[in-house]
Amino acid sequence: MPALALDVTQSEGHQGYQTKQESIAIQGVPNLFIRSLLDKQQFYDPEDAALALGISSAFWSLFGLLWPSGSKLAERMALRPVNANERILEIGCGLALSSLVGHRRGANITASDCHPLAGEFLKENLRLNHLGPMNYRHGHWGEHATQQQDIAVSSRFDLVIGSDILYERDERGDLAHYINEHVEDHSEVWVVDPNRGNRSHFHRNMAAQGFALSESALDISATESVAAYKGRMLTYSRD
Repeated sequence: MPALALDVTQSEGHQGYQTKQESIAIQGVPNLFIRSLLDKQQFYDPEDAALALGISSAFWSLFGLLWPSGSKLAERMALRPVNANERILEIGCGLALSSLVGHRRGANITASDCHPLAGEFLKENLRLNHLGPMNYRHGHWGEHATQQQDIAVSSRFDLVIGSDILYERDERGDLAHYINEHVEDHSEVWVVDPNRGNRSHFHRNMAAQGFALSESALDISATESVAAYKGRMLTYSRD
């Protein structure tokens, strides 16, 4: 079953933006309580911290919302056997639903995002679910990428995951290069893409890094409780 939002609490003001709390169902794991932004209209960047990272007011709220592709990735994480020796990185995590699922199941997972508030929201959602601390790092690629070495992703991982991260054509291959910098030689990459139309560039850039692609359709029909979804599950592997 795809993620379901249940028991929405009334919104609360917090430092200039409003939030809400929902109980989210992911098949295979207990419900997760998630604090998110109230809607896309929220914005709070008084010191231009997000703007300096290339995040405009139009895109500021996107990190703090739950997205269908993120739910699909979380569902797959709920099914993956846990290996204590495997290191996992979620890039562009937003509210880090997949990382929270993996963390709850005992996986060694690090969440990363470039938004200044992503780490704060992750800490609160860990608290809401009575979960212990989880690794979080600043993860950024592209022209606005910073060199904050003390808090940036610096390790290498066996599995890198991401949902709805192919939101631009990326002809320079910044994302594929970033992934390549943070994976072991024998590694796997999962990307859930809601058919944004930028896959072909990413395929070529990943192939240039030595990754082979396995692709499958995600075509979910609507029901009374679940919205329809169309996208692709992209699995890249390198031996």
